[in-house]
Amino acid sequence: MTLLDDSAADVVSALRPLVSAEATAEALGAAMDAGDLEQAVWVRLFEQLDGDGPPPDAARWVRSAVRAEARRARRTAARERPYGTEFSADPADPADPADPAGGPERAALRAERRRTLRAAVARTPGNCPRLLTAMLSPEDPTYREIAGELGISQGSLGPMRSRCLGCLRRMLTTEVAAPEHGGKER
Repeated sequence: MTLLDDSAADVVSALRPLVSAEATAEALGAAMDAGDLEQAVWVRLFEQLDGDGPPPDAARWVRSAVRAEARRARRTAARERPYGTEFSADPADPADPADPAGGPERAALRAERRRTLRAAVARTPGNCPRLLTAMLSPEDPTYREIAGELGISQGSLGPMRSRCLGCLRRMLTTEVAAPEHGGKER
């Protein structure tokens, strides 16, 4: 490993608090250790310094690199499976290689649940449909990106999300029959 030149060392020392703060803020949402996220960002920064030199707007670059690494970690975690589940011999297990989709019945039930959820989201009041649709997006946007898309402050996003989810929960509770005491359905 080569030592950094003076300008690169200045960039690193100047960005250390920002990288640490941004990694700590994004780590919980990525279900990853803040130190691991910070390390991944440092690797990307050193690659940037080695290739093109310091980024013109280093603070903006750090923020986007932290978000990109957090998204990468979430995507990786979503694809990972615990050891031994891929080759289950249990016929009821949806991970059974003989029936990877879990059968047509399970696929139909999953599709019906998705349709019910999307229809209920569309019936929520105010900005709730836009907010909930953004939160259910497969691109996995950050709170900052959702707030920018909706044109609201990032601080009001959490309370609004809570109200919208409460409304959605009440709507779905009335549509789905609640089981009786003891788990028996009426």
